[in-house]
Amino acid sequence: MTRLSQTTLDGLPAEVERPGYDRPAVKTGVVHLGIGAFHRAHQAVVFDDALRSGDLRWGVLGASLRSPGVRDQLNPQDGLYTLVVRDGFGDGLRVIGASKGVLVGPESPAALVAAMADADVHIVTLTVTEKGYRLDPATGALLTGDADVAADIADLSAPRTAPGFIVAALRARREKGLKPFTVISCDNLPHNGKRIRAGVIAMARAIDPSLADWIEAEGAFPQTMIDRIVPATTPEDIAGLESRLGVRDEGMVKAEPFTQWVIEDAFAGERPAFARFGVQLTAAVEPWEDAKLRLLNGAHSATAYLGALSGHEHVHEAMATPALKAFVATLWDEAQTTLNPPPGLDVAAYRAELMARFENPALRHRTRQIAMDGSQKLPQRLLASAADRLAAGQDITALALGVAAWMRWQSGVTESGEAFVVDDPLADQTAALLTEGTTDADRVPALLTLRAVFPETLATDDRFVQAVTDAYLSLSEHGAVEAARRVVEPHGG
Repeated sequence: MTRLSQTTLDGLPAEVERPGYDRPAVKTGVVHLGIGAFHRAHQAVVFDDALRSGDLRWGVLGASLRSPGVRDQLNPQDGLYTLVVRDGFGDGLRVIGASKGVLVGPESPAALVAAMADADVHIVTLTVTEKGYRLDPATGALLTGDADVAADIADLSAPRTAPGFIVAALRARREKGLKPFTVISCDNLPHNGKRIRAGVIAMARAIDPSLADWIEAEGAFPQTMIDRIVPATTPEDIAGLESRLGVRDEGMVKAEPFTQWVIEDAFAGERPAFARFGVQLTAAVEPWEDAKLRLLNGAHSATAYLGALSGHEHVHEAMATPALKAFVATLWDEAQTTLNPPPGLDVAAYRAELMARFENPALRHRTRQIAMDGSQKLPQRLLASAADRLAAGQDITALALGVAAWMRWQSGVTESGEAFVVDDPLADQTAALLTEGTTDADRVPALLTLRAVFPETLATDDRFVQAVTDAYLSLSEHGAVEAARRVVEPHGG
């Protein structure tokens, strides 16, 4: 089996875009923590654009903080991989050359810290999911009782967590007389820059208060909003691409054509000419972030639970069901009222574009992939909109069904009786709470006691409890599709 590599690059078919720059001359200007498919289909493409423009300072060293899987995919391929862009009419193929390789944090923590502390590194990006920040979901405080966090605070010579690696590297830079790098979170989290900043400074303060003061004064943690649908790569995808390329690419990723990256214009040092490559620099990311989280992500989560419960494997299949498609529009009607759209965002056009993205059959975005880690996603995707509407005296019928669908998903059984594993860090807790209720009506208040997900102000609001209970009972009695149709009917659906 011949792999994609620097030596096989020239033999690829003419249709394939490939790096046109001198890869050996590229410096490592970025370290990315949590390298996975999303980073390779999103941020790495922007840095590849910068390299293609002639600015060779922006190569990316990837780091896995858990398993060696991506290292084993990319390092034998000289860091090269193919981005397959699917729009329903054909595939665009582009080989990305920005990767300078992948380190595995648990295997070589000192090497990763040394790389981050190098003078050529100006930016550290991360996609470690909500869990990776090691913050209390309710308070945002560093989880000092977490075993890995406690170990990092006690001894940073071999960090275990993302905040630990960042603090260790910043400490090393300070000792060398270097400026801090800019830390850019690329996770789907509200106030992601503020969150990683809080975790880093809290850990630094527990280790060395003067280091924390230096980071507060000199560091930068800009807020960001990122958007691109990147379905999981399947063995069939890899085999299909091999037949087209003539070589095997174990690191390929697939994505939709749409891509967006909004970054708060606050950096500690050098940066690429981001605006040249389609990145939006702004003084206020929050309005963009809210629109994406509450419209795209909120509808994605609700669709994932309703679609998967009713037997739809992919998002586009769920959107082909009239009741579910109409439900998404109704959910957007509710969530839209909670937004303060930024200049340049046409919400009606954005909604139409989102629906076209959801309906793209080429992506084959799995509902169960979106359903993962729902306890970490629910607050910003659905609960925030519900709280704002209740505060304004508005109904939350569609939002409540999305929340109830998440609750039904915790049972680990679809409507057809198929059992599945609930992939969520709080799965054990939700399973235990479900068993406390003897009837469907009992199970909603039981789950609402989960403070890591439901704030007390919302969980004790009679309007919220009633709306979610009604939605849960409708799901139990009628199933997901009919429950969605019943939500839409009063709105003229």
